[in-house]
Amino acid sequence: MHKLMAELYPICRSITGDGLRETLGRLQAYVPLAMHEVPTGTKVLDWTVPNEWNIRDAYVKDSRGERVVDFRRSNLHVLNYSAPVERTVSRQELLSHCFSLPEHPDWIPYRTSYYREAWGFCVTHRQLETLTADEYEVRIDSTLAPGNLTYAELVLPGETSEEILVSAHACHPSLANDNLSGVAVAAFLARHLRQQPRRRYGYRFLFIPGTIGSITWLARNEAVVPRVKHGLVLAGVGDPGPVHYKRSRRGDAEIDRAAAHVLRHAGRPHELLDFTPYGHDERQYCSPGYNLAVGCLSRTPDAQYPEYHSSADNLDFVRPEALADSYATCLAVFDLLEGNEAYVNQSPKGEPQLGRRGLYGAVG
Repeated sequence: MHKLMAELYPICRSITGDGLRETLGRLQAYVPLAMHEVPTGTKVLDWTVPNEWNIRDAYVKDSRGERVVDFRRSNLHVLNYSAPVERTVSRQELLSHCFSLPEHPDWIPYRTSYYREAWGFCVTHRQLETLTADEYEVRIDSTLAPGNLTYAELVLPGETSEEILVSAHACHPSLANDNLSGVAVAAFLARHLRQQPRRRYGYRFLFIPGTIGSITWLARNEAVVPRVKHGLVLAGVGDPGPVHYKRSRRGDAEIDRAAAHVLRHAGRPHELLDFTPYGHDERQYCSPGYNLAVGCLSRTPDAQYPEYHSSADNLDFVRPEALADSYATCLAVFDLLEGNEAYVNQSPKGEPQLGRRGLYGAVG
């Protein structure tokens, strides 16, 4: 799983565009995903599929023509979804378009502007402090134009029509724990379950851009939604922290009880969290109009570790043993759900005759 993450890590992803397509295409070497393209302007619930964004290069140059900020060194250097720009700006104007983390001066922050057109650069605070010249040349070679939103799906049929949904967002650029860890664990879970000879439930794996992806899937799959019996959103499952499970909005759904049972008997530190309408795509699946039984499995929850949404969320931050533990936890939850059946008395009127079934001694 860590090797897969290393392969995907350099790609500049976003909620649309060729980086997202390339990521999903590479996952097809592991599992046979069906790719879906949804055109710009498509109405999806209360949202609209935005313009497609692609980027080729970006930089800030000083008067000597040297790149003092360079997209080629880190794809986090550009405000994700930046509109194209190519001109000379004053230092004051440049600084108004720059983002940094003063409390972590060597880290590059990850910032986005998906639904409001803007341009900008994300820099280390040390870089920001060196921008002292009067003027700089800025260029963001990007396009924002009608295109498509891409997501990938794998459906593994079961013996019943009911399904377990597994969802991972695949829209962040070079961020390892927040997004790629969930993608890798989901891909390997899909590969494992695909090889199982018997599945009581069907399994539906979604690799989607965050928020707009789950909203788009829900809008396009109203007939499928009632089949979802249980679900897990996987996000941030590779850091060294203990496992956290965030309950579905229902709070006591079977998936909530199964996850609590597995974690309680695992003998390792863990924490159970109540649902809140903030976090990952469980917000959409659990929204009042759907109220699906979908929880979220993570390790340290989003925004609760310093490396979150910064260049410090790199491949070194993600631990192979944490990925393995998250993977095993998911399988244990699925195994419990698969076997969670109740026996039904076939002779409920009067006590059944045990003797003729070999369950009672012949001599009283």
